[in-house]
Amino acid sequence: MGQQLFFVGPAVLFFTVVMIIPFLMGMYYSFTNWDGVSGNISWVGFGNFSKIFTDDPDFWKSFWFTVRFTLLGIILTNVVGFFLAYFLTKPLKSRSVLRTIFFMPNVIGGLLLGFIWQFIFIKGFATLGEVTGWSFFQLPWLGDATTGFWAIVMVFVWQNAGYLMVIYIASLSNVSKEVLEAAEIDGATHFQVLRSIIAPLIMPAVTVCLFLAISWSFKLFDVNLSLTKGGPFKSTESVALNIYNEAFLNNRYGYGTAKALLFFIIVAAITLIQVRITKSKEVEA
Repeated sequence: MGQQLFFVGPAVLFFTVVMIIPFLMGMYYSFTNWDGVSGNISWVGFGNFSKIFTDDPDFWKSFWFTVRFTLLGIILTNVVGFFLAYFLTKPLKSRSVLRTIFFMPNVIGGLLLGFIWQFIFIKGFATLGEVTGWSFFQLPWLGDATTGFWAIVMVFVWQNAGYLMVIYIASLSNVSKEVLEAAEIDGATHFQVLRSIIAPLIMPAVTVCLFLAISWSFKLFDVNLSLTKGGPFKSTESVALNIYNEAFLNNRYGYGTAKALLFFIIVAAITLIQVRITKSKEVEA
């Protein structure tokens, strides 16, 4: 028992101090109207939560943006990540280099990545538009609600698809070659092999990748902040950015933590449902 406590104790203590205690404090502050600075903290009960549902259209506007973004982000990052993995498990001479290239964007920090793409959208695309004359490059990518939304989606997929690619590569590499060869001998098409053999066998990887994509999408903050800052007119403001602005710019820390707690419950429920559904579809190789 002493040895177990010696090895596990520091990790448990660190997790408690860094995660559990701040979470419990956040729960407490969500029932107050604290401004995050002064020592005056007054209890308002469920007043903050009532205000969210009755008198905060900006929050629900950002929530709808986040839902739309999450749906696209989950689908596109997983589709792109899977097909990159599928083609890079083929016997290509340059596959190691290509794997590194596609994974590299995930190494770059979100804020830095956002500023890089901000320059590309504003300066790079404008130059390409002048040279080629293509209207695609001449769109107001960060100055319009619709194009701003798609700009954030593009950057998000570009950043995270490579990470999911690595997970899918590991899963595809474990698919039995004998099973695939037997399917080809029986006359199965590539699509039939992909749908009926490969997809069921890599469901554990799908479970993990969907979970990660949902988490990343809902927590979108740094790329959103550096690319559009939620503009124009809060049309591209994610929930995380809305909570940040509420707590640290508007100095309504209690109200901001109430939003964060509500958002946590929603995301937790969605991820639990997703994990339960995908786990039920897993099969053993």
